[in-house]
Amino acid sequence: MEKFQLQIFLNIIGIGSASGILFHNNSLFIISDNSSYLYEYTIDSEELHKIALVENPKENIAKKEKYDFESITKNGNKLYIFGSGSTNNRNQMMTFYLETQKTKNRDLSELYVQLRTVADLKEDELNIEGSISIEKTMYLFQRGNGSQSKNGIFVVENDKTQPIKFHPISLPKIENVETTFTDAIKVQDKIYFLASAEDTNSTYLDGEVLGSLVGVLNLETFEVEKTIIISDKHKFEGITLYKESETELNFLLCEDNDTEVLEATIYKLTLTK
Repeated sequence: MEKFQLQIFLNIIGIGSASGILFHNNSLFIISDNSSYLYEYTIDSEELHKIALVENPKENIAKKEKYDFESITKNGNKLYIFGSGSTNNRNQMMTFYLETQKTKNRDLSELYVQLRTVADLKEDELNIEGSISIEKTMYLFQRGNGSQSKNGIFVVENDKTQPIKFHPISLPKIENVETTFTDAIKVQDKIYFLASAEDTNSTYLDGEVLGSLVGVLNLETFEVEKTIIISDKHKFEGITLYKESETELNFLLCEDNDTEVLEATIYKLTLTK
């Protein structure tokens, strides 16, 4: 992973503040942290479809009112979309069924209280920015950009007899600011993750973006095996696997531009194996 190439892949008009991305059947499923739509962009036809996740969906929702959807993952025929949990109205999980195109809402307030307890987080410290669903296990990536700087991974089993576990993760710094998780994806037996450095100690308020990196985690031990800085100006918030060869991995990335402009730039990141 010593070598990488980052280039613009495409621009999509109609999506702002992209916070999560998932490639499936030649479509990109994209979420936005200030919208209550799930967006499906068909690459071949260049068509954008908006899927309502709630009644009376909106775009460019006011900060204090938004659902703050920050992560999207797939398991079987279901897409799971998580609110960050950083405020009381950000505790929703949406399940989108690919076969029926139906959506189901679940309130995760009780689970998020348990996450705060397990990780000893203050009320405003929880900030779920990435998720990976593997069989009956959910991995939730806590972005430690609050005052306690608790960065790590929650492991939540469907079997409620198993306790929730939290694994603190220390990540490299960019310009003396520790990077924090913004998304992750499983590729074979590894976790590839994004992390960004933002000059703020708040899960609510944005700060100056200092750059982003991509890294590799051991799925069993959660040891950080490799990291490489891929930008000194972008806050990449979503990663999905696009193509894989014997020598390369091609990922697609989205970034949160923290503006109300409804335009998303999707980047292609090529890593050597």
